[in-house]
Amino acid sequence: MRLGVLDVGSNTVHLLVVDAHHGAHPWPAHSEKAVLRLAEQIGKDGALTKAGADALVKTAADAMASAARLVTDDLLAFATSAVRDATNSAAVLARVRNETGVRLQVLSGADEARMTFLAVRRWFGWSAGRLLVMDIGGGSLELAAGIDEDPDIAMSLPLGAGRLSRERLRLDGHTSAPPPAHHVEELREYVEEALDPAVAKLSEFGWDRPVATSKTFRTLARLTGAAPSAAGLWAPRRLHRGGLRQVLGFIRHIPPSELPSLEGVSASRAHQLLAGAVVAEATMRRLDIDYVDVCPWALREGVILRRLDQLEPA
Repeated sequence: MRLGVLDVGSNTVHLLVVDAHHGAHPWPAHSEKAVLRLAEQIGKDGALTKAGADALVKTAADAMASAARLVTDDLLAFATSAVRDATNSAAVLARVRNETGVRLQVLSGADEARMTFLAVRRWFGWSAGRLLVMDIGGGSLELAAGIDEDPDIAMSLPLGAGRLSRERLRLDGHTSAPPPAHHVEELREYVEEALDPAVAKLSEFGWDRPVATSKTFRTLARLTGAAPSAAGLWAPRRLHRGGLRQVLGFIRHIPPSELPSLEGVSASRAHQLLAGAVVAEATMRRLDIDYVDVCPWALREGVILRRLDQLEPA
């Protein structure tokens, strides 16, 4: 069957269409993205602005049209932290449903962690042993650990790269100067404190293989010498903590507007890279992780795999 997944994230809205059946590898047939930065469209009252809601409705309508054109059998639509945290979330979801026909399901942070963990487990297989999975999104950091396809522990922390860039570093897509040193230090202290309960809980479980997903980790790995995206999905990629410290040391002094000149850094997320690097380094250090393997599958693939598991074998 042909499945479509519409992922309404904090930075982008991504439609992924795959051809798959129960027990098979899902093969991408179509992909399209729109950079909405919904997390940056949250007003002082905590509500998604009208401009943000308008953009979401238009993008959802475009995705529905693409899914119909591609003769998609099913469209799975979900939203993560930006919509989840908005005070007018219910009204926005109702508007999207009424005007486009797209029924967005809001995932909890723990569900995000579970779905991502499933995708990583399927990618690496049972031989990976106990997994620790880390995912830095625009609005939150997801962590999960376990030996089965359903993790023993799954949690979400408000440590997304977009959220911290906006709230702690005062950076946005138009910032032309690097943040002052005291802002970076204050961010580091905030992240350390926020990680305390997660570190305490995860330390009770242990793991054999630490894995990272998400655009943030892929970009950081590329900056430390990992294979470029052109090498394909199957190329092994790894991010070492030592290399990450070096990257963090120099990007903190580079204006966000100049970061896209570095290979692997996208212009739409350049201003979020520093905050993402701070979270990645602090998480790896606090959990005493020397390196993480980077998995190309994440939340979208986890949603697809869960849906396929619900289908009867042919």
